[in-house]
Amino acid sequence: MSSSRSGETKRVRLSPDERRLQLITLGAEMLAERALEDISVEDIAKEAGISRGLLFHYFASKNEFHEAIARHVSAEFLAATAPDRSLGLFDMLRDSVERYVDYVEQNRAAYHAILRGPSSYNPGMVTFVNESRSAIAELVLCEVPIPADDPDRPRLALAVRGWIAFVEETILTWMSEKSVPREQLIELLVESLPALALSPALAAALRG
Repeated sequence: MSSSRSGETKRVRLSPDERRLQLITLGAEMLAERALEDISVEDIAKEAGISRGLLFHYFASKNEFHEAIARHVSAEFLAATAPDRSLGLFDMLRDSVERYVDYVEQNRAAYHAILRGPSSYNPGMVTFVNESRSAIAELVLCEVPIPADDPDRPRLALAVRGWIAFVEETILTWMSEKSVPREQLIELLVESLPALALSPALAAALRG
């Protein structure tokens, strides 16, 4: 059943899980060219070679589909910036921040759409973004040499969440303005964490 002459996409039989992943992956790829809220169900269905109605067999709504795309991108992001535990604490932080900036530069449309686009106000998207921030915070806190029962721990956890918001806003601004070289941006983001934490032990550990 060749469709090459008509220009239509040949339908490929996939399992439900494979089809769902295919649709999400196509949506994630489209984020390189358009905002999340501009990814249409029609375009995705056409690209996948399925009907528009079949897409809603896998996702209850357009918002749910957009949230699935965002979660997929987040999983890619967390994998791309995972700590390299072969490094010392400070070098580990710098390495992760550098890869964070690299990832955002390569996926700027997706990053901006998820944090600042119209879809970012969707309740499901807000929940997803908060879950992502919590995951990043947990990655940072797991590497900090301060016991869970230490009196400084709650303050540190709060500081790390604040630092993540600072990183997001600073990178968004830097991408639009490029007011300082990339290396200065990295230095700012790396040095700001021990400064915000207000913990002598953490600052000493991070700075070696």
